[in-house]
Formats: sequence, structure tokens, C-alpha cells
Amino acid sequence: MLVTDEPTILTQHAIRTWFGIGGGADRYCQPRSVEELRRCVEIDPALRVLGDGANLLVDDDGVGELVVELNAAAFTAWEIDARSGRVRVGAGANLPKLINETVRQGLGGIEGLAGIPATVGGALVMNAGGAFGQIADVVARVFAIDRAGREIVLERSRIAFDYRVSGLNELILTGAELQLTPGDTAALRTKQKDVMAYKKNSQPMADKSAGCCFKNPTLRVPLKAADIEAAAGQRVSAGMLIDKAGLKGLRVGGAEVSPRHANFMVTSADAKAGDVIELMKLVQQRVRDTLGVELHPEVVVWSRAS
Repeated sequence: MLVTDEPTILTQHAIRTWFGIGGGADRYCQPRSVEELRRCVEIDPALRVLGDGANLLVDDDGVGELVVELNAAAFTAWEIDARSGRVRVGAGANLPKLINETVRQGLGGIEGLAGIPATVGGALVMNAGGAFGQIADVVARVFAIDRAGREIVLERSRIAFDYRVSGLNELILTGAELQLTPGDTAALRTKQKDVMAYKKNSQPMADKSAGCCFKNPTLRVPLKAADIEAAAGQRVSAGMLIDKAGLKGLRVGGAEVSPRHANFMVTSADAKAGDVIELMKLVQQRVRDTLGVELHPEVVVWSRAS
């Protein structure tokens, strides 16, 4: 197929998320090249980039901005140098598949991210990670387009990675270079399996959700309440706080705080995106009123007002 620099834009297109609910996009495009992506930016500099949809909730009314999905070959391919550990990968590449391949080739560094559903670009923007590591640990540089359509290369030293943040939100990522470490394939595979087993045993993996709903907060003041004692400056589990506030099983419409893991908002077949949004607000209010701690969403919410 001939690839031109004029993208095909569809209207009234559904947006796929792991919640399985929510509105769609007034305009949607799957650019096939960087040039087509640049043209999309010209059409709508405020465009939104859809990744795997695993950390996303779209309000029931949908969004008016152009939504682009980088699932063409130009954005999903990778090149792996097993000897040096260098990996060049597109922003639209599937992170779990990349993990499987790097482990197979005996490269360590991202096996601790096993079980995180994301594209590489989405993982970079939110600095995806958990108890077993974060993607920031292996980033050498990222490739992007800014909102003026200019191509940018950012070295790791210029990226403001922190807990679940990167400072990359306003850029449109096109790829990255990762620095992994050659190691023992069997040991890496064992760690990958151990991480997956831990998540399956502690999280509601079979339910529809967007993973952890809130970031683990850093306490501004000491906390001593509901059998919790933690010092100011300490990062504590959002799930633990929600649980201690007695909110497991709390429901709004078809949305519920998971009885298995309190930081997961799960949905039933009749749920609306508005149910999840209201449940999130209610959980924040109850934790604030009960424990005096402010929770901030990890789940990204798209709406016409944001």
C-alpha cells in the first residue's frame, strides 16, 4: 500500500479501553508514518494519543480532539542488539511482547514490568512500574514530535522521570532507545514468572479495570489512624488506605471498589464511565475525611472538559 503524508481520518469512532465502557472519538486516525503523524498534529495540535487503553477511562460523552493510535508498523517495530543490550523500539509497540522477546534473548531490565499492559509510549509517559522496577531505569533516550510538528530527541538526563510521572505528556512519543543488561535467560524468565504470579495472587486480573486507580501518596504529615502509623515523607499504599477507610465493595452504579484489591475500580456489564468517575471522587472524599490523606488518580480520564 502506498503511504502518503495525508492521513485517513474516521469520524465517530469507538475508543477501546480495558474498562470496556465509555464514549468514543469524534475523529480518529491510525497514521502509517511519522509524516502522517506530523500531518495529524497540523490538523489538531491538541490531539490525544491512544495507547493500549489499559490506564484510561473515557467519559460517556467521548472527546472532541483528534485521537491517534500508533499501531502501524512504523511505530510498533523494534531492533534488539543482544550483545550490547541496546533496544530501539517504537512507541506503539506492545510492552508485554517486548518483555517476552528481551527475556528470550537474555536481556534484563524490564522483566520486572511483567503484567503491565501498555504500549511502550504509554509506559514511558506514566513511568510505568511497581514494586519490581520502573521503565525509567532503562531509558537511554526518547524520540518524539512536539505540538508544532518538530521532531525531538530527548536524552535520559533531560527527562523528568519520577514516581508515575515523566514530564513527557505534552509530547507525542514515536519511539525510544532502552539500555538493557545481558544476563542469564533462565533466571530472567524465572523472575518474570514470579512477578506475574505475585500479581495474579494479589490483583483482580480477570475483572474489567484500569489497574491501580490511584497513585501511592507521599504523606505531608505523619499519619496515625485506623491501625496505621507512618511518618511524614513516607510513601504509603493507596490500596491500604482505601481498605482502612472501609471502602472495599463500595459501589456506584455498575462500578465497585474491588473486594480483592482496594485500589482497583472494577466494572460490571451495566456500568457507565460516569459510575467510575463518581466512585473515584467518593473514594477520594472518604479517604480524605477518614484519614486526612489526598489521593491522586493514576487512571487517566478523558472528557470534553479536560
